[in-house]
Amino acid sequence: MNDTSPEIERMVRKRYAEMEPVERLLIGVSMFEAARAIALASFPPDLSPLDQRRRLCERLYPGLAARAYRNAQDDAY
Repeated sequence: MNDTSPEIERMVRKRYAEMEPVERLLIGVSMFEAARAIALASFPPDLSPLDQRRRLCERLYPGLAARAYRNAQDDAY
């Protein structure tokens, strides 16, 4: 779904094009950190740090999580 008018979309694209690359990078980093915080806040509070990392990986990188944590041990993290 796209509810943005073509005029506004052009204005936003123009603004992003005018930014320095580092500005665009920082916006992306900020968006990722916000998504990470939202995901972490949705997890049960009693998860171990390893289980938090596993669930976060599953949420953000579904195809990678099973391979990344295949042989992980609690004391390895």
